Amino acid sequence: MSAWQPRLDRQRALEQHGRTRRELRMFMRRLAILLVALVAMILAGTLAFTLIEGTSVAFSFAWTLDTVTTLGAIQDPHDPAGRVVVVLLELFGIGTLFYGLATVAEFFVSGQLSGLLEERRTQRMIDTFTDHIIVCGFGRVGRQIASDLEQVGVRCVAIDDDPSHREEAAAMGVRLIQSTAADDEVLISAGIERARAIIACVDSDAENIFIALTARELRPDVLIVARASAEDSEKKLRRAGADRVISPYKTSGTEMARVALHPQVEGAVEVADYRLEEIAVPAECAGAGQTVERVRGDSVIVAVRRIDGRLETQPPLDLVIGPGDLLVALGTPDALERLESLFQPATVARA
Repeated sequence: MSAWQPRLDRQRALEQHGRTRRELRMFMRRLAILLVALVAMILAGTLAFTLIEGTSVAFSFAWTLDTVTTLGAIQDPHDPAGRVVVVLLELFGIGTLFYGLATVAEFFVSGQLSGLLEERRTQRMIDTFTDHIIVCGFGRVGRQIASDLEQVGVRCVAIDDDPSHREEAAAMGVRLIQSTAADDEVLISAGIERARAIIACVDSDAENIFIALTARELRPDVLIVARASAEDSEKKLRRAGADRVISPYKTSGTEMARVALHPQVEGAVEVADYRLEEIAVPAECAGAGQTVERVRGDSVIVAVRRIDGRLETQPPLDLVIGPGDLLVALGTPDALERLESLFQPATVARA
């Protein structure tokens, strides 16, 4: 039961959100009906007074308004047909008034006004965004993405169907649309036509696939970055239109395995078919005391950070690498594997 509870809560929140929108549409429809009925009643009263009492159109219009509003500033007509018109206008006027008051009171009492006003303010703010990034999913991954984007000054719009994420988004200053990101109207309201990119990082691979399909159909030229949990989902996401597919589990697992095998590797970045790595030089290793030319092999030593903190960019080939230095190397996985073996700690190498 506990495993299904968050999903049920999100489903209830979406249903409540849908009911709110339906209530707003119903409220606007009822106001439109009220306005049409009021205009029709005034026109009918004006025409009736003009034909029955023989008054001008302007006076008949004023007479009708006076009767509908029950002011009684104009005397009653002497003709029986005119008095019938007055009675009918008074009845319809009072009925219309009560109908309007009941409609407005029901809308305010239902408590939907504050939520709708907040939604309108959020939408108006989103409508001013250009060159922003749409983050589909505001879980742990989505919040980290939004935080990183905010730090570099890039505005983002988050889409998530979980109502519990609204306060977190507000605390971070992120505009959040509470809905399903795979919906065409939702992506349009998030400004997909003006967005720089879309990041699909929902927990479900199936939802990310639908998001990629919908976004690609709405905007063929937009950059789509998608998250994949399962290995077979990567190909499906690319077929769905994703430009880049990131697998957090695969990436973190590969990184942890690399650190376990090569503790001297402090960080790595994949660049196409190449890898950029930071390799620490331990006190006891085969590469310590060697020159850049002798250790580099097929890799490129981009920089060397000396033990005293100095950074040697594009180091000369005769530079001697000492213990405590940090190498920044670029190369293929095979070339870096050879370089890593030269700086393997002696204790790990013996093991």
